[in-house]
Order: sequence, then C-alpha cells, then structure tokens
Amino acid sequence: MAGNMLARSLHDLSAAAWFGGSLMGAVGLNGAAAEAKDPKERTRLSTIGWARWTPVQIAAFGAHAIGGIGLIAGNKGRLSGQDGAVASTVVKSTITVVGMAASLYSGILGKKVGELSQHGGEGATEPKHGAPEELAKAQQQLKILQWTLPALSAAVIVLGAQQGEMQRPKNVLSGVFNR
Repeated sequence: MAGNMLARSLHDLSAAAWFGGSLMGAVGLNGAAAEAKDPKERTRLSTIGWARWTPVQIAAFGAHAIGGIGLIAGNKGRLSGQDGAVASTVVKSTITVVGMAASLYSGILGKKVGELSQHGGEGATEPKHGAPEELAKAQQQLKILQWTLPALSAAVIVLGAQQGEMQRPKNVLSGVFNR
C-alpha cells in the first residue's frame, strides 16, 4: 500500500488542482473580470489571472504525469491480469492527454486575447460588437474551452475513482476470473 501512496497522492492532488483551478477560472476569474466597468480591463484582468495560474497548472500536469506513470508501474501485474483494467487506463490516459492539449491551446488563445486586450470585450470570453476578428474568434473558442477543461479533468477524476474501485479485492478476483 505505501508503495503507491506517493504516486497516488501526486496523481490525485494534481487532478484536483487541474479541476479546481479550471473551474474557478471559468466561474470566479472570468466572471469577476466580466464585471469590470472598463471593457479593456475585462480582457486584461482575465489574461493576467490565467497567466498567473499557468505555472501552477504546468506543475500539476507534471505531477500528474509522474503520479500516473508511478501508478501504472505499481499496478502492472493487475493491469495485465484484470479484465477491463487496460481499457480503463487507455481511456483515462487519452482523456488526460486531450485535456492537457486543450489546456495548452487555451493558453495560446489566452495569450492572443492578452495581446489584443486594448480592444476590450463584453466579458473575458465574450467579444464586444466591432471587436477585431482575431480577438472575437479567440474569445469565442475560450468560451467553450473554459467549460471543456473542467469537464475533462472531472472525467479524469471519475475514472481514477473507478480504477480505485477496480482494486478492491473482490473486484480484482472478479476481473481476473472474467478474463
């Protein structure tokens, strides 16, 4: 049990940071920035907030990868012998990589919004009428991504819980005998 504790802690805490940070950013940061009186401040403040979160997010992704690799290594025997364990790991890994890529793309879009923040917006992710096309497109994509990221990270957490349930002795035995 203690052998996987560090890996599991890195894995779970980093997924929690990803989920919590992305959800707070969508609801709290973008929501608060949208309340700024000056339309230019709406995009500027949101960009500053997300830029401050980025190093934490990168560290969380690194910790998640290290923890995930540690868990796979620590459970390789069970993975090869338990029905459904490999499929669950592949699905979860795929969602994680897609989520990380979406987070990276969101950062690229956020940088673009920051560079064009002098044009302002109705909100952090809502372009104002007459906004440059490049800014409007970036904001429209961010409006979708701000909700996609918490959904993807929530899926990773739920799949982690499902995999934890698969490790219960009765489920391991059932999975081995059903193979």
